[in-house]
Amino acid sequence: MVSKSFDLSKSALNDASRRDVLKGGAVAVLGLTAALAPFKAQAAGDLVALVHTQAAGDNGPVDSMIAKLQQLAKEKGFTTRIVYASDPATYETIFRTLGDAGASVVVSTFNEVGEPIKALAPTYPKTKWIQLFGDPIEPPLPNVATVSYDYYLGCYLSGLFGALISKTGKLGYIGGLSLPPLNADANAIKAAAASASPAATTSAAFAGSFQDPAKGQEIATQMYQGGVDYIQTDSAATDAGIIAAANEGAGRLVSAISPAQYKLGPKTVVALVELDFGQSLYNEVSRTLSAGWTGGHVTTGLGTGVIDFILSPVFVEQGPPEIVAKAKAVWPQIEKAKAAILAGSLKVPFNTAL
Repeated sequence: MVSKSFDLSKSALNDASRRDVLKGGAVAVLGLTAALAPFKAQAAGDLVALVHTQAAGDNGPVDSMIAKLQQLAKEKGFTTRIVYASDPATYETIFRTLGDAGASVVVSTFNEVGEPIKALAPTYPKTKWIQLFGDPIEPPLPNVATVSYDYYLGCYLSGLFGALISKTGKLGYIGGLSLPPLNADANAIKAAAASASPAATTSAAFAGSFQDPAKGQEIATQMYQGGVDYIQTDSAATDAGIIAAANEGAGRLVSAISPAQYKLGPKTVVALVELDFGQSLYNEVSRTLSAGWTGGHVTTGLGTGVIDFILSPVFVEQGPPEIVAKAKAVWPQIEKAKAAILAGSLKVPFNTAL
């Protein structure tokens, strides 16, 4: 197994070359192709590539995807290429280069890659394309799988939990961007909090980026100073700033997204609405290795091993004893609600209107 990473945000595509791409210049295309030339040395069927559009080092989705792809590569013996594509103007050229190299599987991330994949996949029918966090393609393409995540169901449980342990009755939600699924997450928290306590309030805000910890810290600080004492994060690398704001005052709590974030706030990260992008990637790439694979849309929710609401074991050990005791006391209500969602007796609206 061979694994190599390419960070195109640090390549010759920056500055003049990047401007050429935006103008459609041939110089930039040649530069990018040269940067990805090692792909072409791979034998067809032996290469699985991950093209991630948010930076690694996020203690969350991207880090977990890279780790799980490398794990699966060791288990199955295929070669990997991991590319950070920070500029949308480069997506099509990256995907074409991978297709020309005979990549067997190309995985990419988030809504922004949907159109380039949809446009190019028919040109490379032997390559299997996976878009993690994407809408269904209509009509479906036989070599493209899109995956969506019912994260709002976990957020409902977070809102219920937050309302039950909050001292002020004021909850917060901070997302990366106002997108329909994230709007639904915020609304699920509001609905759950109101069901637990009619007096509870939920403030929702968006940082405008999934990679801006400073903005996350600024928004979270304002919320905490306004009386919010429990915030649900939904903003990838921006989460680090939210957790930092929680660490600056007593009684401030956060529900985050990844176990890697426990260490950022062992006494403040009380829970997770975990979305294990790494496990999702592992599952979907594994499926492509099976005979008879075909594309289509996959919806992932509670009970799949990818999304769950979890009480932090680190917080249980290190958090303020009074809050730990309260969290343990209300947790059976969370488990009851989770079971009801899975059984279908508790319906959580997917409401995207803010």
